[in-house]
Amino acid sequence: MTPNPLVASIFRQEVLAMSAYQVANAEGFIKLDAMENPYGWPEDLKTHWLATLRDCPLNRYPDPQAQNLVQTIRLHDQIPDRFAILLGNGSDEIIQLLLMALPPSAHVLAPAPGFVMYKQLSDCLGLNYHGIPLLADSFGLDLPALLSAIAQHRPAVIFIAYPNNPTGNLFNPVAIESIIKAACGLVIIDEAYAPFANASFMTRLVQHDNLLVMRTVSKLGLAGLRLGYIAGSPEIIGQLNKIRLPYNINSLTQLSADFALTHKALFDQQTQQICAERARVSSQLNGIAGIAAYPSSANFILFRTPKDRADSLYAGIKQQGVLIKNLNPQGGLLKDCLRVTIGTPDENGAFLAALRNALGALDGVHPETR
Repeated sequence: MTPNPLVASIFRQEVLAMSAYQVANAEGFIKLDAMENPYGWPEDLKTHWLATLRDCPLNRYPDPQAQNLVQTIRLHDQIPDRFAILLGNGSDEIIQLLLMALPPSAHVLAPAPGFVMYKQLSDCLGLNYHGIPLLADSFGLDLPALLSAIAQHRPAVIFIAYPNNPTGNLFNPVAIESIIKAACGLVIIDEAYAPFANASFMTRLVQHDNLLVMRTVSKLGLAGLRLGYIAGSPEIIGQLNKIRLPYNINSLTQLSADFALTHKALFDQQTQQICAERARVSSQLNGIAGIAAYPSSANFILFRTPKDRADSLYAGIKQQGVLIKNLNPQGGLLKDCLRVTIGTPDENGAFLAALRNALGALDGVHPETR
């Protein structure tokens, strides 16, 4: 195809240099690559949900402030009235809003490896992004390096995923407190996996004026709704609201999320099932020769494979109809690493069998003889 000369002349260099975020085609696979809740809803709950949508006025714009949903979220997460809440089309949109509000010379900082959109959106906007490597032995925060980077770069925004993606671990809360106190800008605690962690900084909003806590309903079991939210100072949220697109949360999402969050018991039960399976899968992974699973407080497990075998194992598992995430191409601390989402017991069993088969194939051993 002949290059279009308009492309290079119109688009910013930051955009031209980027690669698009790729989502693997999961059709026909057991899908364990995207940290989704594998469980659906019982039929009676679906019936009640559909009844709430029946009279949705699709000919009208949605409530621009999503007032009913905001109040439901406030009650669900016990967010005090003194803090404002902003909704986004997924937490990705909130990250984008935060970064769009910064001046072009601003610096952004996050532990690395971390959620890819922190860097992706910073690069897209031409900001100065700094990924501070985690400790190699534990994926913990390198506090001296982080504090040094804060003093040197004075970042306008610091992102900390809690638990971290893609490593799954909870960082030391005392270290996070030190970062919040040292920061001259905003500190965003990204709690996308809070349902599985039994840990949160939401109650600490009262202690720090520069702290915001961000969450999503995606991992809880509502990924298809694309709803994220952030809580914090009304003054800070007010500035973000200036650049938030009007009507960014559609009517069907507002009604569906409001309905779902009032059925907390169902999601609590599903979360408990996922956590129980997480423990079982982790134990079985660590029982496989050459595999080392890292501790996880999320709904996925990062595990290290034998040296230089991650790509082959990923391909071998995929060939057996199970799709997980290959993190080896990212290199650095993630070299030789794969990540698997916790699915149903049957899905997890299929993954473990596929992993054993793939290892056997690489070793030249028939699965039945292992």
